[in-house]
Amino acid sequence: MVKAWPKSQSMNLRPILIHPDPRLKKVTEPVARITPDIEKLAADMLATMYDAPGVGLAAPQVGVLSRVFVMDATRDPEADRRPMVLINPEISWSSEEQNTYEEGCLSIPDQYADVTRPKQVRMRWLGLDGKTHEEEFDDLWATCAQHELDHLDGVLFIDHISAIKRQMITRRMVKLKRERARA
Repeated sequence: MVKAWPKSQSMNLRPILIHPDPRLKKVTEPVARITPDIEKLAADMLATMYDAPGVGLAAPQVGVLSRVFVMDATRDPEADRRPMVLINPEISWSSEEQNTYEEGCLSIPDQYADVTRPKQVRMRWLGLDGKTHEEEFDDLWATCAQHELDHLDGVLFIDHISAIKRQMITRRMVKLKRERARA
């Protein structure tokens, strides 16, 4: 769970990088220790993710090459939110059983493709409290965690689909970026 943010620390929405951007293809650096900058990054990322809206956001998507991602795969609007901040995450186990989800990405807006991944994963990470956490995720939570972990390794969901589909989506994103630059 996310610790309470200091009241003096305001959350800011950060611009989300759009593919193709070379920062999205870089492997990120581990976080050495929890600092106020990391806490601020996490708060901003959660605010940006909820505003987008999305279920996950990795630091490279906001131009920060650190091993941090946030997620909240709670889909029921009546349920309480479950914001999570995972620092230096790693998969410690994954199931043989697979799941296929139609994935999308805030860095590749309005583009979706079926991606098959392990149905369940166990992840270990450092929390904002400075302690090591471990939890097993399944279904959408597992897909989200794996998708965001991929971002930290410079991998996008479109890297899991055919080259032809990936090229089509990339061309659409180049066109979108040109249109946004003109606006």
